[in-house]
Amino acid sequence: MNEAAHRITRALEDAGYRAINPSMSFPMEMDRFPGRIWVVAHKPVAVASGLGVMGIHRNVIHPKFGNFILLGTVLVASQISSYGEPLDYSPCLECKLCVAACPVGAIKKDGEFDFVACSVHNYREFMGGFTDWAQTIADSEDAADFRSRVSDSENASMWQSLSFKANYKAAYCLAVCPAGEDVIEPYLEDRKGFMDLVLKPLQEKKETLYVLPNSVAKEHAERRFPHKQIKVVDSGIGGR
Repeated sequence: MNEAAHRITRALEDAGYRAINPSMSFPMEMDRFPGRIWVVAHKPVAVASGLGVMGIHRNVIHPKFGNFILLGTVLVASQISSYGEPLDYSPCLECKLCVAACPVGAIKKDGEFDFVACSVHNYREFMGGFTDWAQTIADSEDAADFRSRVSDSENASMWQSLSFKANYKAAYCLAVCPAGEDVIEPYLEDRKGFMDLVLKPLQEKKETLYVLPNSVAKEHAERRFPHKQIKVVDSGIGGR
């Protein structure tokens, strides 16, 4: 996506137009953290241009491709020939599979979204989660104490993210979303079969869930997923 946006920007500049393509994801402006680190919020731009509508899982749903899309933005310092308009309907099915799949209850049935619950778990190996992991190293008395706090698999996962690319812990809301012409057929043909194949394995997966102490996410995880390990952590943001 970044390469495609860069080619478009280069073509515009060669034609005499000022243009820029901010990163579609990371790297971002980390000197601003924990404030707004992104240059452009691609999702609202995509919605305004008519590429899709924001689903209750806070991902843009394209009418054809569903939420299985990547977004990039090219900023141009001049008038353009035509402008897009927001869609007059929503491709979101409101099936609430994303609600059922989220292991920390970040997505609510009523449309509310708990950003902190999502970021603490899903972004465990990004910004704040990495800071908390580093704090655990610093707070440990020795190697044995550290290994009693952090499992070998957690360390291996952190190493993998540092060595290759940070990974999300639970983009399950994306995985289970059946919206979009290209992906909706299996869901419409056999909804139970779809849930058995796509949703249940995520719900039944044994994994570690990262939550803040005394949080709604902690209560939700303990109640809905007692077979998953619940780990209370710090957000890594200003000691919270």
